[in-house]
Amino acid sequence: MTYKACFHVDLNDPNRLQLALNNVANFLNAKPEGKSVVVVNGPAVNLFRQGSADEVASRVRELGERGVGFQVCNNALHAFSIKEEELLPQCEVVAAGIVALIDLQNNGFAYIKP
Repeated sequence: MTYKACFHVDLNDPNRLQLALNNVANFLNAKPEGKSVVVVNGPAVNLFRQGSADEVASRVRELGERGVGFQVCNNALHAFSIKEEELLPQCEVVAAGIVALIDLQNNGFAYIKP
């Protein structure tokens, strides 16, 4: 059985983001073969800008190297006037975060909201 999890981050709250990233790391430590994706929408897109806190950028880079995907909602980017090139390099822009969450769940990913 392949373990798959999608982690939903939608608040512009660094503490909540750290909790989510800790959850992802714990998941990978328990199931190294697992697949995980962090889906970012709403005000949380602000936390994934280049120049964000060094700790956030470092954790995202580290998890990206472990195979974690980071999908960022294009609708939220537009709402907060953020350009794709402003994002951390590990981020992939998706048309709509909510649709990405649905697609992942339809493909067997468990939904986790830290």
